[in-house]
Amino acid sequence: MQRAARTGLGILILAGALSGCQSVDEEMVQAAKPEKMPALNVVDITAADRLDHEPMAAEEVDSFGALGQPPLYSSVQGAYKGRPLTKHIGDYVKALTQDLIANMEYVTNKTPVGVTHFALLDSNLQQTNLLGQQMAESFVHELHKFRIPVIDYKATDFIRITEDGDFVLTRDYLELDSSLPMEYVLTGTMAKHQGGVMVNARIIGIQSRAVVASAQMLIPFYVADALIPSDGSERGIMRDGVKLSRG
Repeated sequence: MQRAARTGLGILILAGALSGCQSVDEEMVQAAKPEKMPALNVVDITAADRLDHEPMAAEEVDSFGALGQPPLYSSVQGAYKGRPLTKHIGDYVKALTQDLIANMEYVTNKTPVGVTHFALLDSNLQQTNLLGQQMAESFVHELHKFRIPVIDYKATDFIRITEDGDFVLTRDYLELDSSLPMEYVLTGTMAKHQGGVMVNARIIGIQSRAVVASAQMLIPFYVADALIPSDGSERGIMRDGVKLSRG
């Protein structure tokens, strides 16, 4: 019986030894394993231009590279709360022009085109804003780059010299030529959309009223709102916080 007890005790000691060896082996294996490397931290190099110096989320950059919104952006008119832009309205108009050219018919380098302001879609089509006016100016530039003749119907045949400056453009229709060699006109509408302004552009035949080219694009609010009206330069109707003016 004592022999059996000694045998059982020996088995327990051997099992304990084996268990101890196993735990030591596990510790050695764990120690031999390399430590888990931290996840790769990819930093946007453009973050240095941001005021908060933090990496920018992918959804904060649009397809034209406009940057995310900082706490404050300063302008000559005062403090402007918005996004510092690397692209502006002209870049979006450039893309719209390329779409127009891609599906354009009948318009050639011998068919003069006029460009009007873009009207607010939910108005009587006789109202616009600074965005609609600036887009028209940008379209004049882009069409000329494609060697399409553009008629600036607001140009007079004289230069008006005033204390405020020298001007050749006017909005007084009595000072304009009633007969201009325009065969087509580029125009369009704007509508507020969630996240931006939906712009519909088209080129229409003056006589046929046929649409010979069209394009559509959403301009983000932070790009459209970057246009700052001149203080006191014009009187307009305030509507939903937007300053309107006659087209």
